[in-house]
Formats: sequence, C-alpha cells, structure tokens
Amino acid sequence: MKKRLIPAVLMLVMLIGFIQTIDAEGNPMEEIVIQSPNGNVYGVLRLPERKTPVPLVILSHGFGGNHSLDLDSAAYFNKAGFATYSLDFCGGGFNSRSSGTMLDMSVLTEAADLNAVIDHFRSDGRISEICLWGASQGGFVSAYVSARRPGDIRAVVLEFPAIVLQDDSEKRRLPDGTFPETSSILGARISRKYDEDATSFNLYDLLPAYTGPVLILHGDQDPIVPLRYSEKAAETYANARLVVLPGQGHGFTGASKQDALAMETEFFLKQGVREEK
Repeated sequence: MKKRLIPAVLMLVMLIGFIQTIDAEGNPMEEIVIQSPNGNVYGVLRLPERKTPVPLVILSHGFGGNHSLDLDSAAYFNKAGFATYSLDFCGGGFNSRSSGTMLDMSVLTEAADLNAVIDHFRSDGRISEICLWGASQGGFVSAYVSARRPGDIRAVVLEFPAIVLQDDSEKRRLPDGTFPETSSILGARISRKYDEDATSFNLYDLLPAYTGPVLILHGDQDPIVPLRYSEKAAETYANARLVVLPGQGHGFTGASKQDALAMETEFFLKQGVREEK
C-alpha cells in the first residue's frame, strides 16, 4: 500500500501544482511544482506568520546541490517576516526533485528555471515583491537573471558567487575551439552544453544593467572561487557592497554563518522590503 501511495502523492502534486502542509514551527509550507522550458521545477514555499502580501526571497542553490541545503537560510528569513521559495534547479544537483540530470544542466538552463519561478510568483497575490538570494553557481545565476530583468527584482544577495565558472569552462576548451562531450566537475558529469553556455557571454558585461541594491558575501579562504571575482563584481555593479568574511571558505560555518544571515536580513529590510501595512 505504501509503495502505491507515494506515486499517487507525486501525481497529485503534478496535477494541482502544490501540496500545502505545516513546517516544524507551525508556518504554512507548500511544495510547489512550476513548469519551465526544462521541465518541472520543484520547490518549497514557506510563508511567515503575518498578513499577506509579503516580500518573497527566492533561494538558488549551488552546483550539485538542492533546495534542502538552503532551508536554514530560508527559516531565518521566514522569522524576519519574508516568504521564501527554495528550489531545485532542473538537473541542478544530486537528489534533485526537479526534472532532468546534470548532463542536461547549464547556467542558462538554470536561468530559465529561475525566470519561470519569478514569473509564477509575480502573479501570486500573496507576494508583494521579489528578492533573489543565491549561493555559488546559484549566485551566478541570480546575478545573471537580475541583470536581464532588473525591474522585477527588488534586491539581490550573493554568497560567494561562482563567477569563476566562466574561466573554468574556457580552460576546458579544446585546440579546435570546441569542448569535450562530457567533463567531470566536483564529482559530477557535465555535458558540452554546460561549457558552451558558460562561455557564450561575459557576466561582468551584464552586471551594470542591474542598478538595484546588491550585497555580496565572500570568504577570504575560498578554495573554489577566489575572492577577486567578487571584488571585481562589487566594482562593476552600480550599487553593491562586498563583505569579506575572514577565515571562511566556499560556504560559511559557525558564527560567520549566523553573522552572514543577520547581515543579509538587515540588508533586505533596509531596502524597504517590509511587511505591507
């Protein structure tokens, strides 16, 4: 019976688009599936304990990740009065509940997923405005999308955005100008499409198009994305602040993690992203 019940529940999500439950703290939680050009984007919407409409923070995970890695950040924002939507990019990582595999994924497919999520919530009457939060490759994608549609995004937070990925892709270019059919990155296989899409534009050329407020946080011991990439981004943006966290690597831990969440929340609030009265 249990084996038959699980597929039935998943089919119900596909048919109605969401299932509403309650999280551990008693706040409304919806599992929402959104259609994108790449298939089904799974995510979890959490609403704060306050009257709607409320501002929404969309959280985008890094390479190989999934929505569960960002739930602690989402919970922190919920307590401050924000709605949050934590998503799985299509083919974006291990244990993803969205469509596709990592061989299907690139920064541009993830950008299409994020655009679909933004479009969905722009028509949701419970949401007053939209902010983006992204970590690593999710930060790269959030920066790209906000530059492409600046009028739809109120504010952006980027944690150690993986702008280095464009240079990394260039290093895999073959002498004939093409890329290998597949490559291995951080224990995952990616396709030629990943490198082709990553090198099809220069992110720094696009960043000035977003003139809204941007907060960038980066550890000075990051072994994957050198700090200089965020330093250049902060200089390139029209309205950005860079916070360097001493001793932190590719991901924040301990007191630095809590400090980062507190700074991010204060940043969103200072931009006027508040409860509707």
